[in-house]
Amino acid sequence: MGGIPAGELALLALAIVTGGVLTGLLAGLFGVGGGAIIVPVLYEIFRILGVSEDIRVQLCVGTSLAIIIPTSIRSYRAHRVRGTLPAGILKSWIVPIALGVIAGGVIAAVAPGAVFKSFFAVMAFLLGAKFLFAKDSWRIGESLPGKLLMWFYGLFIGFYSAMMGVGGGAVSTLILSLYGQPIHTAVGLSAGVGVIISLVGTIGFIIAGLPYQALMPPFSIGYVSLIGVALMAPVAAFAAPYGARIAHALSRRKLELAFGIFLWLVAIRFIVSLLP
Repeated sequence: MGGIPAGELALLALAIVTGGVLTGLLAGLFGVGGGAIIVPVLYEIFRILGVSEDIRVQLCVGTSLAIIIPTSIRSYRAHRVRGTLPAGILKSWIVPIALGVIAGGVIAAVAPGAVFKSFFAVMAFLLGAKFLFAKDSWRIGESLPGKLLMWFYGLFIGFYSAMMGVGGGAVSTLILSLYGQPIHTAVGLSAGVGVIISLVGTIGFIIAGLPYQALMPPFSIGYVSLIGVALMAPVAAFAAPYGARIAHALSRRKLELAFGIFLWLVAIRFIVSLLP
Protein backbone atom coordinates (compact mmCIF):
# COMPACT_ATOMS: atom_id res chain seq x y z
CA MET A 1 0.00 0.00 0.00
CA GLY A 2 2.84 2.39 0.82
CA GLY A 3 4.12 2.33 -2.76
CA ILE A 4 0.82 3.35 -4.34
CA PRO A 5 0.66 7.06 -5.36
CA ALA A 6 -1.80 9.22 -3.42
CA GLY A 7 -3.63 10.17 -6.62
CA GLU A 8 -4.18 6.51 -7.50
CA LEU A 9 -5.45 5.79 -3.99
CA ALA A 10 -7.91 8.69 -4.31
CA LEU A 11 -9.23 7.33 -7.61
CA LEU A 12 -9.47 3.91 -6.01
CA ALA A 13 -11.55 5.26 -3.14
CA LEU A 14 -13.79 7.15 -5.59
CA ALA A 15 -14.29 3.94 -7.61
CA ILE A 16 -15.30 2.06 -4.45
CA VAL A 17 -17.85 4.68 -3.40
CA THR A 18 -19.24 5.11 -6.92
CA GLY A 19 -19.46 1.36 -7.39
CA GLY A 20 -21.26 1.03 -4.08
CA VAL A 21 -23.83 3.70 -4.94
CA LEU A 22 -24.51 2.22 -8.40
CA THR A 23 -24.75 -1.27 -6.93
CA GLY A 24 -27.36 -0.17 -4.40
CA LEU A 25 -29.42 1.76 -6.94
CA LEU A 26 -29.39 -1.17 -9.38
CA ALA A 27 -30.40 -3.57 -6.61
CA GLY A 28 -33.44 -1.49 -5.73
CA LEU A 29 -34.33 -0.47 -9.29
CA PHE A 30 -34.07 -3.83 -11.05
CA GLY A 31 -33.94 -6.40 -8.25
CA VAL A 32 -30.36 -7.31 -9.26
CA GLY A 33 -27.45 -7.65 -6.88
CA GLY A 34 -25.11 -5.32 -8.76
CA GLY A 35 -22.36 -7.90 -9.24
CA ALA A 36 -21.83 -6.71 -12.82
CA ILE A 37 -20.44 -3.50 -11.31
CA ILE A 38 -18.89 -4.91 -8.13
CA VAL A 39 -16.72 -7.56 -9.80
CA PRO A 40 -14.82 -5.27 -12.23
CA VAL A 41 -14.33 -2.59 -9.55
CA LEU A 42 -12.94 -5.15 -7.11
CA TYR A 43 -10.75 -6.69 -9.82
CA GLU A 44 -9.03 -3.35 -10.35
CA ILE A 45 -8.66 -2.80 -6.61
CA PHE A 46 -7.10 -6.22 -6.04
CA ARG A 47 -4.82 -5.75 -9.06
CA ILE A 48 -3.42 -2.52 -7.66
CA LEU A 49 -2.99 -4.13 -4.26
CA GLY A 50 -0.93 -6.92 -5.84
CA VAL A 51 -3.29 -9.86 -5.30
CA SER A 52 -2.16 -12.94 -7.26
CA GLU A 53 -3.91 -13.35 -10.61
CA ASP A 54 -4.40 -17.04 -9.80
CA ILE A 55 -7.04 -16.25 -7.17
CA ARG A 56 -8.07 -12.69 -8.13
CA VAL A 57 -11.27 -13.47 -10.08
CA GLN A 58 -12.47 -15.96 -7.47
CA LEU A 59 -11.81 -13.40 -4.74
CA CYS A 60 -13.82 -10.80 -6.68
CA VAL A 61 -16.76 -13.17 -7.14
CA GLY A 62 -16.83 -14.31 -3.51
CA THR A 63 -16.51 -10.76 -2.18
CA SER A 64 -19.19 -9.57 -4.60
CA LEU A 65 -21.65 -12.16 -3.26
CA ALA A 66 -20.88 -11.09 0.31
CA ILE A 67 -21.44 -7.41 -0.56
CA ILE A 68 -24.78 -8.31 -2.16
CA ILE A 69 -26.14 -9.79 1.12
CA PRO A 70 -27.14 -6.53 2.89
CA THR A 71 -27.97 -4.84 -0.43
CA SER A 72 -30.40 -7.59 -1.45
CA ILE A 73 -32.01 -7.70 1.99
CA ARG A 74 -32.64 -3.94 2.01
CA SER A 75 -33.86 -4.01 -1.57
CA TYR A 76 -36.27 -6.90 -0.90
CA ARG A 77 -37.64 -5.22 2.23
CA ALA A 78 -38.08 -1.95 0.34
CA HIS A 79 -40.15 -3.73 -2.33
CA ARG A 80 -42.22 -5.64 0.24
CA VAL A 81 -43.42 -2.48 1.96
CA ARG A 82 -44.73 -1.22 -1.39
CA GLY A 83 -46.91 -4.23 -2.10
CA THR A 84 -47.62 -7.86 -1.34
CA LEU A 85 -45.10 -10.21 -2.92
CA PRO A 86 -46.10 -13.88 -3.38
CA ALA A 87 -43.72 -15.45 -0.87
CA GLY A 88 -44.66 -18.95 -2.04
CA ILE A 89 -42.60 -18.48 -5.19
CA LEU A 90 -39.47 -17.74 -3.16
CA LYS A 91 -40.10 -20.71 -0.85
CA SER A 92 -40.36 -23.06 -3.84
CA TRP A 93 -37.03 -21.79 -5.16
CA ILE A 94 -34.92 -21.91 -1.98
CA VAL A 95 -33.65 -25.51 -2.36
CA PRO A 96 -33.03 -25.59 -6.14
CA ILE A 97 -31.37 -22.16 -6.13
CA ALA A 98 -29.10 -23.22 -3.26
CA LEU A 99 -28.12 -26.41 -5.10
CA GLY A 100 -27.43 -24.41 -8.27
CA VAL A 101 -25.25 -21.95 -6.37
CA ILE A 102 -23.20 -24.79 -4.87
CA ALA A 103 -22.68 -26.41 -8.29
CA GLY A 104 -21.80 -23.11 -9.96
CA GLY A 105 -19.41 -22.18 -7.19
CA VAL A 106 -17.49 -25.44 -7.54
CA ILE A 107 -17.07 -24.91 -11.30
CA ALA A 108 -16.27 -21.21 -10.95
CA ALA A 109 -13.32 -22.01 -8.72
CA VAL A 110 -11.51 -23.99 -11.44
CA ALA A 111 -12.75 -22.87 -14.90
CA PRO A 112 -11.15 -20.01 -16.93
CA GLY A 113 -12.70 -16.59 -16.43
CA ALA A 114 -13.26 -16.12 -20.18
CA VAL A 115 -15.84 -18.93 -20.13
CA PHE A 116 -17.99 -17.09 -17.60
CA LYS A 117 -17.55 -13.71 -19.27
CA SER A 118 -18.71 -15.12 -22.61
CA PHE A 119 -21.68 -16.84 -21.00
CA PHE A 120 -22.69 -13.68 -19.17
CA ALA A 121 -22.36 -11.46 -22.25
CA VAL A 122 -24.60 -13.74 -24.35
CA MET A 123 -27.21 -14.07 -21.59
CA ALA A 124 -27.27 -10.33 -20.87
CA PHE A 125 -27.71 -9.50 -24.56
CA LEU A 126 -30.61 -11.94 -24.98
CA LEU A 127 -32.29 -10.80 -21.77
CA GLY A 128 -31.89 -7.16 -22.75
CA ALA A 129 -33.41 -7.80 -26.18
CA LYS A 130 -36.49 -9.27 -24.55
CA PHE A 131 -37.09 -6.20 -22.39
CA LEU A 132 -36.20 -3.64 -25.06
CA PHE A 133 -38.53 -5.14 -27.64
CA ALA A 134 -41.01 -6.70 -25.26
CA LYS A 135 -44.58 -7.39 -26.33
CA ASP A 136 -47.40 -8.78 -24.24
CA SER A 137 -47.52 -11.72 -26.65
CA TRP A 138 -43.98 -12.70 -25.58
CA ARG A 139 -45.16 -15.05 -22.87
CA ILE A 140 -44.75 -18.72 -22.20
CA GLY A 141 -47.86 -18.81 -20.04
CA GLU A 142 -50.28 -16.73 -18.01
CA SER A 143 -49.37 -18.48 -14.76
CA LEU A 144 -46.24 -20.03 -13.29
CA PRO A 145 -45.32 -23.59 -14.38
CA GLY A 146 -45.39 -26.74 -12.27
CA LYS A 147 -42.99 -27.75 -9.54
CA LEU A 148 -40.55 -29.66 -11.78
CA LEU A 149 -39.97 -26.80 -14.22
CA MET A 150 -39.76 -24.28 -11.37
CA TRP A 151 -37.04 -26.47 -9.85
CA PHE A 152 -35.14 -26.42 -13.14
CA TYR A 153 -35.40 -22.62 -13.31
CA GLY A 154 -34.19 -22.35 -9.72
CA LEU A 155 -31.18 -24.56 -10.42
CA PHE A 156 -30.27 -22.52 -13.49
CA ILE A 157 -30.60 -19.18 -11.67
CA GLY A 158 -28.38 -20.37 -8.82
CA PHE A 159 -25.78 -21.90 -11.14
CA TYR A 160 -25.59 -18.83 -13.36
CA SER A 161 -25.33 -16.47 -10.40
CA ALA A 162 -22.53 -18.35 -8.66
CA MET A 163 -20.43 -18.43 -11.83
CA MET A 164 -20.70 -14.66 -12.31
CA GLY A 165 -20.88 -13.33 -8.74
CA VAL A 166 -24.27 -11.73 -9.41
CA GLY A 167 -27.56 -11.83 -7.53
CA GLY A 168 -29.52 -13.58 -10.28
CA GLY A 169 -32.04 -10.78 -10.65
CA ALA A 170 -31.80 -10.51 -14.44
CA VAL A 171 -32.67 -14.14 -15.11
CA SER A 172 -35.31 -14.48 -12.41
CA THR A 173 -37.03 -11.26 -13.53
CA LEU A 174 -37.18 -12.56 -17.10
CA ILE A 175 -38.56 -15.95 -16.08
CA LEU A 176 -41.25 -14.45 -13.87
CA SER A 177 -42.31 -11.90 -16.49
CA LEU A 178 -42.54 -14.57 -19.20
CA TYR A 179 -45.06 -16.36 -17.01
CA GLY A 180 -47.32 -13.37 -16.59
CA GLN A 181 -45.95 -11.85 -13.38
CA PRO A 182 -46.13 -8.01 -13.38
CA ILE A 183 -42.73 -6.36 -13.80
CA HIS A 184 -42.81 -4.71 -10.36
CA THR A 185 -43.64 -8.05 -8.72
CA ALA A 186 -40.89 -9.78 -10.71
CA VAL A 187 -38.31 -7.19 -9.67
CA GLY A 188 -39.31 -7.44 -6.01
CA LEU A 189 -39.16 -11.24 -6.03
CA SER A 190 -35.80 -11.09 -7.80
CA ALA A 191 -34.43 -9.06 -4.91
CA GLY A 192 -35.51 -11.92 -2.64
CA VAL A 193 -33.75 -14.39 -4.95
CA GLY A 194 -30.62 -12.27 -4.48
CA VAL A 195 -30.84 -12.79 -0.72
CA ILE A 196 -30.83 -16.58 -1.13
CA ILE A 197 -28.01 -16.58 -3.68
CA SER A 198 -25.75 -14.16 -1.82
CA LEU A 199 -26.04 -16.00 1.52
CA VAL A 200 -25.41 -19.49 0.11
CA GLY A 201 -22.79 -18.28 -2.38
CA THR A 202 -20.78 -16.41 0.24
CA ILE A 203 -20.59 -19.46 2.49
CA GLY A 204 -19.57 -21.61 -0.49
CA PHE A 205 -16.79 -19.28 -1.63
CA ILE A 206 -15.46 -18.97 1.91
CA ILE A 207 -15.15 -22.75 2.14
CA ALA A 208 -13.73 -23.10 -1.39
CA GLY A 209 -11.00 -20.54 -0.70
CA LEU A 210 -9.78 -21.83 2.66
CA PRO A 211 -7.13 -24.14 1.10
CA TYR A 212 -5.60 -21.08 -0.61
CA GLN A 213 -5.66 -18.81 2.44
CA ALA A 214 -1.91 -18.15 2.21
CA LEU A 215 -2.39 -16.39 -1.15
CA MET A 216 -5.18 -14.13 0.07
CA PRO A 217 -4.73 -10.46 0.99
CA PRO A 218 -4.95 -9.50 4.68
CA PHE A 219 -8.35 -9.70 6.38
CA SER A 220 -9.77 -12.28 4.01
CA ILE A 221 -11.71 -15.45 4.82
CA GLY A 222 -11.50 -17.89 1.92
CA TYR A 223 -12.49 -16.11 -1.29
CA VAL A 224 -14.09 -13.20 0.61
CA SER A 225 -12.21 -9.98 1.34
CA LEU A 226 -13.58 -8.43 4.53
CA ILE A 227 -11.99 -5.10 3.58
CA GLY A 228 -13.84 -5.08 0.25
CA VAL A 229 -17.11 -5.89 2.01
CA ALA A 230 -16.55 -3.24 4.69
CA LEU A 231 -15.81 -0.52 2.11
CA MET A 232 -18.57 -1.17 -0.43
CA ALA A 233 -21.45 -2.97 1.33
CA PRO A 234 -22.61 -0.08 3.58
CA VAL A 235 -22.76 2.37 0.66
CA ALA A 236 -24.62 -0.12 -1.54
CA ALA A 237 -27.10 -1.04 1.19
CA PHE A 238 -27.77 2.65 1.90
CA ALA A 239 -28.56 3.34 -1.77
CA ALA A 240 -30.80 0.27 -2.38
CA PRO A 241 -34.10 1.71 -1.02
CA TYR A 242 -33.72 4.77 -3.26
CA GLY A 243 -33.51 2.47 -6.27
CA ALA A 244 -36.72 0.78 -5.14
CA ARG A 245 -38.44 4.18 -4.93
CA ILE A 246 -37.39 4.96 -8.49
CA ALA A 247 -38.68 1.56 -9.68
CA HIS A 248 -42.15 2.12 -8.21
CA ALA A 249 -42.30 5.66 -9.62
CA LEU A 250 -41.77 4.44 -13.20
CA SER A 251 -44.36 2.95 -15.53
CA ARG A 252 -44.07 -0.72 -16.49
CA ARG A 253 -42.78 0.10 -20.00
CA LYS A 254 -40.22 2.63 -18.77
CA LEU A 255 -38.93 0.10 -16.26
CA GLU A 256 -38.62 -2.56 -18.96
CA LEU A 257 -36.73 -0.19 -21.27
CA ALA A 258 -34.37 0.87 -18.49
CA PHE A 259 -33.76 -2.77 -17.57
CA GLY A 260 -33.04 -3.71 -21.20
CA ILE A 261 -30.54 -0.86 -21.66
CA PHE A 262 -28.82 -1.83 -18.41
CA LEU A 263 -28.42 -5.44 -19.57
CA TRP A 264 -27.01 -4.43 -22.96
CA LEU A 265 -24.46 -2.13 -21.32
CA VAL A 266 -23.36 -5.01 -19.10
CA ALA A 267 -23.07 -7.31 -22.15
CA ILE A 268 -20.93 -4.74 -23.99
CA ARG A 269 -18.65 -4.38 -20.96
CA PHE A 270 -17.96 -8.12 -20.87
CA ILE A 271 -17.46 -8.37 -24.63
CA VAL A 272 -14.88 -5.57 -24.49
CA SER A 273 -13.08 -7.31 -21.63
CA LEU A 274 -12.72 -10.43 -23.80
CA LEU A 275 -10.97 -8.55 -26.64
CA PRO A 276 -7.17 -8.95 -26.86
